[in-house]
Amino acid sequence: MKTTLVGFFLMAVGVWGQALPPLPAPMGIPKPGPVTDAPYAPQPILPGGVVVPLYPAGSPFLKAERVREAEVYNMSQAVPGRIASIVNIHNPSIEVHVVDRGINTGAAIILAAGGGHNTLNVGGESADFVPFFYNYGVNTIILRNRLRRDGYNPQVDAVNDALQAIRLVRAYAKEWNIDPKKIGIMGFSAGAELSAPGAVLFEEFDKKNSEANDPLAGISSRPDFVGIIYPGPSPFARNRTAPAIPRNAPPAFIACAGAGDRGHAIWAIEYYSALLMIGAPNNEMHLYGNGRHPGDPLPDGSRMSGGLTDRSGIPMGTWQYRFVDWFRDLGFLQKPGVETKAAKDIAAFLAQPPPRTPGQGRPPGAPAAPRTP
Repeated sequence: MKTTLVGFFLMAVGVWGQALPPLPAPMGIPKPGPVTDAPYAPQPILPGGVVVPLYPAGSPFLKAERVREAEVYNMSQAVPGRIASIVNIHNPSIEVHVVDRGINTGAAIILAAGGGHNTLNVGGESADFVPFFYNYGVNTIILRNRLRRDGYNPQVDAVNDALQAIRLVRAYAKEWNIDPKKIGIMGFSAGAELSAPGAVLFEEFDKKNSEANDPLAGISSRPDFVGIIYPGPSPFARNRTAPAIPRNAPPAFIACAGAGDRGHAIWAIEYYSALLMIGAPNNEMHLYGNGRHPGDPLPDGSRMSGGLTDRSGIPMGTWQYRFVDWFRDLGFLQKPGVETKAAKDIAAFLAQPPPRTPGQGRPPGAPAAPRTP
């Protein structure tokens, strides 16, 4: 018998009128590891992650009385299985995600999430970047550093974690098919308070950690590039004693909203200006006219998003593509083993005498030369 459209509709109503079966519970939800008598074993937050603690058991960098405590995951209330942030980090670690050999550039980016040193916002400022950078053949490493809320000093403990992470990735570069000369770190907000110091304090860290019993002794913590995204204060911020800038400071990519995020924009400018004053090559800064800091309230009652989000189509929502442009221009997206433009430019810079800074050479108290109209 030929089924008419009306007949089909009636049959469908009869079936669909019944109560739907309950939906199954979400699967594959990540969870922290158990508490044991050994130091806490950090667990991967994304499938396939290789997790390596930053320090060996018994390291003086760790608090022996707390290293067994489990991390605490703060899960998204809307997206099952998505870790929004992590706290209670006492055995800091890296989580490595490599790319397929066929597309591998050898470049590796260590991701340092923000959160005001109160939480580590690994969802939007770490995990989301793993598939994004995979498409460009870039390996990614999620850093879980220690936090101020858990009793640590961000300017000491967290910066040490970042520099140790760079050394650790470089030590295992061959095993992970990473080019040891293409390893850098990208920090967001409070995480930029790790990437910016990492770019200028690596020599001091390496000198302090060169003992023969250190398995990473002799391995440089110098990043080959840094990302400084809507940053917190750098070592060059007002009321801080600015460190000497090493002549081989790595190139930096800086992105931030402007007047809408004035405080962070000023911190971005302070870092850029310090590198500009010595003539360091290949530093690039983008200050956007429209935008606010992630979490800031917006006129429609929502809050500004961060990381890779589109931000309702404003130009600041495309900063990551400007980073890729810069990254490609400096040669980091070439095949592994090919010397980057960044490395060549630093070598050329080191071969030149230090540039004279503005005002240098004038007699004390003499006025600056007038500007050319």
